[in-house]
Amino acid sequence: MNNNLFKNAIALTGGISTGKSTVCNLLKLHGFLIIDADKIAHKLLDINAKKIEEMFGKQYVQDGKVLRKELGKIIFSNEENKLKLEALLHPLIKEEIIKEAKICEEQNKPYFIDIPLFFEKMHYPISKSIVVYTPKDLQVERLQKRDNISKEEALLKISNQMDIEKKKELSTYVIDNSYNLKHLQDEVEKLIGEII
Repeated sequence: MNNNLFKNAIALTGGISTGKSTVCNLLKLHGFLIIDADKIAHKLLDINAKKIEEMFGKQYVQDGKVLRKELGKIIFSNEENKLKLEALLHPLIKEEIIKEAKICEEQNKPYFIDIPLFFEKMHYPISKSIVVYTPKDLQVERLQKRDNISKEEALLKISNQMDIEKKKELSTYVIDNSYNLKHLQDEVEKLIGEII
């Protein structure tokens, strides 16, 4: 793959409920372009609703839309289902990201690709990465609150991803989201100062 394709790209990652979306919104306010792998995945799920129905059953699709919450239940708790879904979606997501990256590259300035599984799965030749970091206990707490789930469920979802401490070591930059929004805004501004 052509490495020039992602010359100005910075991968943005983190753990579930560490605050990636908030960081993306703050970066957008500063005028940065963001490619969102999750958004692309959601769009592709619906485009491939028929295939999802064939693979997993009719109960996961309604009116041509995939019932993501329902599908999530059998994906998070079953490795085989998870791999089946990834085999379908990941190549399609990659194709779409490459398409959008070509457009972003024309501006010849840094832009961000929000890839939740950047370190786990998606093999992109992107040299710089940012991790939005929250210590695990806080991550669990936020996820419980956000999804209204038990501590056990939150831990199960988090255990599906690489440990946040490990991601922190692997990344080029770290945005610390252990405090409040004001602190997070300062962290984002500090980062922008480093990359421009």
